[in-house]
Amino acid sequence: MATADLSKQPAEVSAMFDEVARGYDRTNGVLSMGNSALWRHAVVKAIAPQPGERVLDIAAGTGTSSAVIARSGAHVIAADFSHGMLEVGRRRHPEIDFVHADAMQLPFDDGSFDAVTISFGLRNIEDPHRALAEMRRVLKPGGRLVICEFSTPPIALVRAGYNAYMKYVMPAVVGASSSNPQAYTYLAASIADWPDQATLASWIRAAGFTGVEHRNLTAGVVALHRAHTPAGN
Repeated sequence: MATADLSKQPAEVSAMFDEVARGYDRTNGVLSMGNSALWRHAVVKAIAPQPGERVLDIAAGTGTSSAVIARSGAHVIAADFSHGMLEVGRRRHPEIDFVHADAMQLPFDDGSFDAVTISFGLRNIEDPHRALAEMRRVLKPGGRLVICEFSTPPIALVRAGYNAYMKYVMPAVVGASSSNPQAYTYLAASIADWPDQATLASWIRAAGFTGVEHRNLTAGVVALHRAHTPAGN
């Protein structure tokens, strides 16, 4: 079974996601206790896609979120570096354009998109700072960035409960529902290693975005970050 570690070597991470692609959405729905649909709704609302706009969905996986965004009438490009995820996505959502892409070197021209979004993928990228710079590059002036990612619950009691869930409950659930439980060992480690909301906000600002803000979802288990490129850039 393919797995990855916190060095996040692209080939290893890609191979790991190739193996879990078929059951990925089902397992995520179980692990999130149904919250994944609520998080997806929050992301689409934050993007506020308009008919005719071009939206890039990075780390789109099987295109579940991309399909929801596309219902607005926006033209969505679903990008992912896992061929396995893309294969499943193309079967499930033939109406979506799927593109094999490395977030650290996006195969798109400067200023190509009105909005760029990434959900639960930034922490899997070897160099997230480089990926943020690429997101800024492909956005139009005044373009919108929306990032949804696991984060740090600010309330100590919630944080303790969440850590206990990740340590004791998640392995049992994954063992029963996933074809590659080892992949979710990496998942837990990557979440524990990921910075808090303020740190990620500082990374987004350092990449040249303005109007950076975030709000917590599910008591801070997940945070939704929003920003935009300077209008004159």
